[in-house]
Amino acid sequence: MTKEEVLKKYFGYDSFRPGQETLVNGILEGRDTLGIMPTGAGKSLCYQIPALLLPGITLVISPLISLMKDQVTALNQAGVHAAYLNSSLTAGQYQTALRNMIRGQYKIVYVAPERLLTPAFLQAVEQISISMISVDEAHCISQWGQDFRPDYLKILDFVDRLGYRPVLSAFTATATREVREDILALLDLKNPVCLTTGFDRPNLKFIVRQPGDKMKEVLEYLEEHEGECGIIYCLTRKTVEEVCEELVRRGYPATRYHAGLADRERKINQDDFIFDRRQIMVATNAFGMGIDKSNVRYVIHYNMPKNMESYYQEAGRAGRDGLPSECLLLYAGQDVVTNQFFIDKMGSGGETSGQILYGREDPPIWEYEDGFQEEEDLSELLKERERERLKKMTFYCFTNECLRAYILRYFGEYGSNYCGNCSNCLTQFEEKDVTRIAESLVGCVKMARRSYGMTVIVDTVHGSKNAKIVKTGMDRNPYYSTCSEEPVYFLRQVLNFLLVQGYLHLTDGEYPVLELNERSREILEGKQILMKAVKEAPKKAEGKAKKAKEKRLSIGGAEDIDRGLFEKLRSLRLEIAKKEKVPPYVVFSDKTLVHMCLLHPGTKEEMLQVSGVGEIKYSKYGEAFLEALKEA
Repeated sequence: MTKEEVLKKYFGYDSFRPGQETLVNGILEGRDTLGIMPTGAGKSLCYQIPALLLPGITLVISPLISLMKDQVTALNQAGVHAAYLNSSLTAGQYQTALRNMIRGQYKIVYVAPERLLTPAFLQAVEQISISMISVDEAHCISQWGQDFRPDYLKILDFVDRLGYRPVLSAFTATATREVREDILALLDLKNPVCLTTGFDRPNLKFIVRQPGDKMKEVLEYLEEHEGECGIIYCLTRKTVEEVCEELVRRGYPATRYHAGLADRERKINQDDFIFDRRQIMVATNAFGMGIDKSNVRYVIHYNMPKNMESYYQEAGRAGRDGLPSECLLLYAGQDVVTNQFFIDKMGSGGETSGQILYGREDPPIWEYEDGFQEEEDLSELLKERERERLKKMTFYCFTNECLRAYILRYFGEYGSNYCGNCSNCLTQFEEKDVTRIAESLVGCVKMARRSYGMTVIVDTVHGSKNAKIVKTGMDRNPYYSTCSEEPVYFLRQVLNFLLVQGYLHLTDGEYPVLELNERSREILEGKQILMKAVKEAPKKAEGKAKKAKEKRLSIGGAEDIDRGLFEKLRSLRLEIAKKEKVPPYVVFSDKTLVHMCLLHPGTKEEMLQVSGVGEIKYSKYGEAFLEALKEA
């Protein structure tokens, strides 16, 4: 078979997406590869298709049990024999899987890095021929990646023990320049085909809001998105419990996920979400990595994450099928304090209110076979890096520039500063001269007897008479009350703008304070400062929620589709999924259902023209969907 025939027969696609064919060809030519592609761009096909064409077995090194299960389930549904080896298997199941691997029953085997050097696994691989080793979520090998996994560093030791060198391929969605260089060096990729298709996800709409009442904001959003599937991320377990409890009390089909739940409950809740029994998942960052659920229409961050890598990875779980989806971040000042607390606790060996080990929760879904001890100097260096990342994440919440452009610049991509699909680009701004306010703020910092945080500086120039201002003597600062006519919220906006533009410095630590820097002099010497400020927003149109509920689906630039037909196909998909005990999106994705609604196929040949319908899937489900379309 050719790679095109494999693509169509097993995966139902007529052509490769951008970048896929280059990486597939590189692997088939025997070259190492590094693919950096955004979530939803089809990274897995880049190693799965060569795996079916290469003579031996492909080992996929994967960091999460949930990721392995999802991938193996999808492959087996597509007619590909695959298996996983991790701690979710009983001893008997594990031995059976090893025996089947030795017999050549599988073309693709997923394994956690902690398993590679275990005696049983090493003994098994001596009896097989490995054509390729593919490293999924390859950013985990870098200590500068947000999900550093020390056991990823053992991959080369495993390769050396084989006595021969298979093709090595590595894939990830989020990698800064430093992380990319680490992947190439630590995996020792030989003359690799390196491809970055870009980090942009055009189907995602990015929104940042700073509401006074986050729960009210969420409830209004859910009312406008009734019936859609989404994830709500919270920083702590306590917040997860509070948000989920309120949503359930109000009748929303919500469930929860964090490392404080019992194993069984966590699994049940995850399955309820995956199998569409519950449409809303409220979770800490312990949830989601490796979850290949394609019909997530929105991701809400109830709290600001600690860095852009984590945010983009989590937000990227929306719209994996390519349909329009939204990423809403709700910011509050306390989010910075909470994240700083987590960073300070990194490597302490003790659990915080929601996260341990590099700020991520450590539930059983992580495949840790052995614990590890951080070196003190590495721990401090990581903390320093994390504080800098937190700063950049915070600036994202304040910028008035294009949010998409800000994200892409962070990952090293530069282009237009207007996307037309983020809250900033869709908001009307006006340019304001804030030179006088900027001079007051910077001057206040300069004339203070010691360093203070943002609140004290803002309160001082606003002329506050609270106890702290009086006690510290800031009411005698020359710039006291110089901006008394300006609202506090606008003074904060200007101060945040000065920080983002580099005119002031905010220190790290538990109690950050403002300091002058080299650029501060420009403000004090009278440089004109112009800032984009939001025009007064018009009142929300009546019936907004009702209008949102009645909206029709669209894909790309195609015409709207019949919502009733889509729901009929979705109900059929759910019925089939229940019978086969697989997630609905494994049967067909929302995008495939939308394409069916657009094409309205009436024959097998026409059905095979639908994106995501291949020979294997048609033989299983094609007739049932043709019948449903015929009755519509």
